[in-house]
Amino acid sequence: MRPLLFLALASSLFAADWPTYRADASRSGYTSETIPNQLRQRWAFRLPSGPRIAWPNSERMEYDRAFQPIIVGDLVLFGSSADDQVYAIEAQSGRVKWRFFTGGPVRFAPVAWKDRVFVVSDDGHLYALALADGKVLWKHRAGPAGRQVLGNERMISHWPARGGPVVMDDIVYYAGGIWPSDGVYLHALKADSGAPVWQNGDTGSIYMPQPHGGAEAASGVAPQGYLLASGGSLIVPTGRAVPAVFERADGKLRYYHLQKNQQRGGTRVLVTESNFLNAGTLFDLGTGEVSGTFGTGPSVAINGGVVRAEGRSLATYRWRDVEKIDRKGQSYKARVLEQDKIAPVEREVLEFIITGPEAVVGADGQISAIDYTGQRTEWWKHKVEGRVLGLAAGNGRLVATTDAGIVYLFDGDPAPLPLAQAPEAEKPLDATIVAETKAILDATKVTEGYAVVLGAANADFALALARQSNLQIIAMEADEAAASAARHRIAAAGLYGTRVSVHSGSLEATAYPKGFANLVIAPKDSTPAIQKELERLRRPYSGILCHRGSLKIEKATTLAGAGDWTHQNGSAANTLCSDDEVVKGKLSMFWFRDVEFEVANRHGQGPAPLIAHGFMVVSGVHGLCCLDAYNGRKLWDYKIENLLIDYDGIHHDVGIGDTGSPFCLGGDSVYVKHGPRCLRIDLATGKLVREIATPVPADAANRNWGYLAFENGLLFGSVENAAHNVSPRYQLTNLRTESVLFFAVDPASGAVKWQYQPKGSIRHNAVAIAGERVYLIDRPIVEADRVTNPRRDGKSAPKLTHNQMPPGTLLAIEAATGKVLWENRDDVWGTQLAVSAKHGVLLMNFKAVRHNFFELPSEVGGRLAGFDITSGKRLWDQDAKYQTRPLINDRTIYAQGGAWDLKTGSPVEWELKRSYGCGQIAASKNLMLFRSATLGYVDLTRDAGTENYGGIRPSCWINAIPASGLVLVPDGSSKCHCSYQMQAWFALQGE
Repeated sequence: MRPLLFLALASSLFAADWPTYRADASRSGYTSETIPNQLRQRWAFRLPSGPRIAWPNSERMEYDRAFQPIIVGDLVLFGSSADDQVYAIEAQSGRVKWRFFTGGPVRFAPVAWKDRVFVVSDDGHLYALALADGKVLWKHRAGPAGRQVLGNERMISHWPARGGPVVMDDIVYYAGGIWPSDGVYLHALKADSGAPVWQNGDTGSIYMPQPHGGAEAASGVAPQGYLLASGGSLIVPTGRAVPAVFERADGKLRYYHLQKNQQRGGTRVLVTESNFLNAGTLFDLGTGEVSGTFGTGPSVAINGGVVRAEGRSLATYRWRDVEKIDRKGQSYKARVLEQDKIAPVEREVLEFIITGPEAVVGADGQISAIDYTGQRTEWWKHKVEGRVLGLAAGNGRLVATTDAGIVYLFDGDPAPLPLAQAPEAEKPLDATIVAETKAILDATKVTEGYAVVLGAANADFALALARQSNLQIIAMEADEAAASAARHRIAAAGLYGTRVSVHSGSLEATAYPKGFANLVIAPKDSTPAIQKELERLRRPYSGILCHRGSLKIEKATTLAGAGDWTHQNGSAANTLCSDDEVVKGKLSMFWFRDVEFEVANRHGQGPAPLIAHGFMVVSGVHGLCCLDAYNGRKLWDYKIENLLIDYDGIHHDVGIGDTGSPFCLGGDSVYVKHGPRCLRIDLATGKLVREIATPVPADAANRNWGYLAFENGLLFGSVENAAHNVSPRYQLTNLRTESVLFFAVDPASGAVKWQYQPKGSIRHNAVAIAGERVYLIDRPIVEADRVTNPRRDGKSAPKLTHNQMPPGTLLAIEAATGKVLWENRDDVWGTQLAVSAKHGVLLMNFKAVRHNFFELPSEVGGRLAGFDITSGKRLWDQDAKYQTRPLINDRTIYAQGGAWDLKTGSPVEWELKRSYGCGQIAASKNLMLFRSATLGYVDLTRDAGTENYGGIRPSCWINAIPASGLVLVPDGSSKCHCSYQMQAWFALQGE
């Protein structure tokens, strides 16, 4: 323990504020002030809810894991991502001096400057608040408009302010917008007046190299994290990627080395000397070039060095000038960090700061202080609730915040501790309003999802609605004073933000997105304009509009022109083209979120998401999950152990393009195969309806379900050939491509309607169903495909020639009865089928991929043919080069490599320009989607060529689907470490 005399001198000489996140504009985490020698807890302030993290499944996104505190004079300030407020707490008493509501989650610590603090919010604004009372001095909007989206399960700005503010030389800097293609905006404002110094809104859609080598796209800087300022540099973290650096004087981009740092990045950054440290790497601040590797873990920049947490120790590194030899053998001087000392710590270090000679360490359930430079001993510790992830020290006080939403203050003041405040008695809800809301819920039967309430000036209405349901309620009030009163009333009840949020504005023209609300409630004095707005907000298919007073119910209808995607290749017809006519470019964000659900490794080329009636069903390693397509709400999970375990464990080997999907949608159900059974699951609820077994004996050598499809009320399946393994590399994989029996089942009873016994074998790719007919190819098994000795370095056997392929028989079978309608044995060479019932043409082709990792020897390629579906007569047959599976859009066949007329086979003038990325094309009437570095798309109604929606990485097969009037995209980057700025599930809309 240090002498008390030294403590007194240090406190008086070095007392200082902690005015910003991690102490200063460099985010050093260091202060020369020492903390009191005899710390004790003065108070603990508990919020109604802990942090609501934007990206809970991303280890690189660390900025909002706790309410980060600052200390200014006698105040402790922090913002809440749960209830959208900024709090100013009196350090001595622990009482709230003032609080301020923003219009969205507050994910970043405030920044103090003179008589004010600056705070940003997901509502897209920077606020300058008076330090004395929290009054708004001025505010500034980051984006170009007030448009809103559902982001991270909250209603926020289309351009949320996720670039945490930093102040230097009386200028405050911040950024808004996180999706590059929608525009990102970096601002420099005068701290006193808010007057613009400069704005940079040009760096979102820069055509630039992306994290994968050879990948380029119109996808630029995506600000997300605390900004830093040092000298003439403004450092902007970009989510999962490395920071971009701008000129502080004029906002021009100096560099953004995204591709050079393919797997580096994260939101935690600090400046040390002429370098910045990010993701365990030192970068030269002037050039952005790597100047050294350092190791990950929380770090603090001290005078002459850096201290880094290494598990249960703190290691001190000092800057040294050393002699090095370059590649030419020439000597040169380099400045490097060399390890100096190591101090042990009792628990794993989650966060720490340096206060003079001490390290204050945050751990799980504990905060401690360590004399890390001298005795290197822990001289103080205190138990806390939760994981300590926020720390600040200043003015003789130490503040710690945890992920449980608790703020602790410690000091050495001998004054009596403040008495605990008794919670205020909550005002009871108006009984009449409680009865009214119950009547609405009983009438609408909507108790979960998003509800919009217009004109609910009385907070009791929203509170009563929340307490009698699981609804997430968004209320709009025309009068700001009434809205403010409602916010305070709801916050006092502990439900603000987490269950209810209140905005003020026009009831006739809200900025909310279209069609997201499961329930919309009209005010008693509704007008035609309000009615129109409520109809705009109501979710298609099942959304309910309820009128207060009369309880009149108006249910939404289907969205005109919206299409479904019910099977891996769009439908059982395998066209790879939905019938959606709504969505087209230019694309912009509709909703986005993080989902806790394990998706198979993207290299395993797993199943596409399926969409019908506004439901999106996604298959994962251990089951299925379903999201509401119009708001991203997770509706249900269904656990199936190891459902996609084989897709998760392989690397560009046999995949979904060979095996067919394990699930499909049909009517009101999801059908998913697993071993010898197929489960029928209710699409709306996720409840099991029945199990259907393959029609073979339980002891049969071949009994697992293979092909799977639903069409016109019938379920179609096949029995896999268990012995036909085609994977050259993975001995344990159970993925199969061929079947020994085909059948149709009544899904209501599970009864088998008919069976077809092939003379040879049925490849899962070589089945297409449409227009009350099943089309398939019956061919002898291709022995060259079979692998009997898989090994880790195994490769596919050489491709066969056309002459080496055993001929097949093309059949048309009546779907209802199993009757063979026609056969064609004339040079049936293909391995894949697709059909257009509208144009009466059956398309035969080979599988096609862009990569060279894996292809079956039988996938000869280079040929297309069309057949008349009535007679089976060949209409045309020609050579054709294509790198993706051909898709049928009306009368045109499209693929990477060309386009052809479906009826004649004649080439059609068309060219697809595409950057890096394997995977297939998914299409609708107006739109094509594919991986082109980031998400690429072509709008067939506009002559814009290939466009990008940037910041993310699609999967290695198909995971961006045009259906339900949207583009729906679950995470396609599973197990990928490349530094695309976001990993997210999202939906895009057409402008």
